[in-house]
Amino acid sequence: MRAEDASLWNEPLEAQKLMRERQGLEEGIASVKGLTQALEDNIGLIELGEEERDEGVIAEAEAAIRSMQGEAKARQVETLLSGEADANDTYLEIHAGAGGTESQDWASMLLRMYTRWAERRRFKVEVLEVHDGEEAGIKSATLMIKGHNAYGWMKTESGVHRLVRISPYDSNARRHTSFASVWVYPVIDDTIEIDVSESDVRIDTYRSSGSGGQHVNTTDSAVRITHLATGIAVACQAERSQHKNKAKAWEMLRSRLYEEELKKREAVANATEASKSDIGWGHQIRSYVLQPYQLVKDLRTGVESTSPSSVLDGDLDDFMEASLSQRIEGGAGEAVADLD
Repeated sequence: MRAEDASLWNEPLEAQKLMRERQGLEEGIASVKGLTQALEDNIGLIELGEEERDEGVIAEAEAAIRSMQGEAKARQVETLLSGEADANDTYLEIHAGAGGTESQDWASMLLRMYTRWAERRRFKVEVLEVHDGEEAGIKSATLMIKGHNAYGWMKTESGVHRLVRISPYDSNARRHTSFASVWVYPVIDDTIEIDVSESDVRIDTYRSSGSGGQHVNTTDSAVRITHLATGIAVACQAERSQHKNKAKAWEMLRSRLYEEELKKREAVANATEASKSDIGWGHQIRSYVLQPYQLVKDLRTGVESTSPSSVLDGDLDDFMEASLSQRIEGGAGEAVADLD
């Protein structure tokens, strides 16, 4: 096996990539074996219960099998995560839409929601940039979420998210609609070459707006890089050093440019560009209604939840699984149409 070859580590990047692939395969195999064994064990318990006429044992085993369905479904969806960058870590950007404090508070709710989702999956979350709102919430934030298949799971979350609720900032307790956009793109490694030079970008430095100690808040340590040809902009203020923030921002920019190319190759550029064009009506992918009723609905797949509090606490797997399945099935349909 290549993984057992000592000379493999003569090329560290290639070795790390191979070991990630090995880890993913090992986890997948272990998961399938675990489900298979658990199914066989519970079927055995049902047979034993029938022989002994023990309804309690039968009911317990049947309940265990039903509980396995969710895990089996998740493993099935993970088989769809075979895209070029699906196994990679991911960047997540959140931007408040028009509406001042209302939208900025909604953006902070989304930041919490995705952080909770990542923690449920035992992914590591690193905050790269947060631009606080004037009164409450955030204007923007950028996270790096690290874990196997992080990008694959999150890639369909890009788009505009809409919130309807009674505003806690309105003294008349009126219902408000707020918008925020989410943008997801993969972290890339040095094995993927993206040709971009300093002449292609504009680099701005500014004072960090978030917490992080006296040095971060009193020097121009934060860095924003804008790609002139595409208008893509990234920012980082996680480090105390401007040099380190600049290096991280370059990594983020290359990842964004790579993600743009991936989207074109996956034939979804039109949809994703539309989601970026305007943070408002007509471009949302999901609605979260807290008043006058309780409902979260994905406008692409029709998947619904009547427990917005659970969804906002990170219970997103049903939505992600449905959009991933739809995306794969849609891509397959387009391929068949092309062959015809």
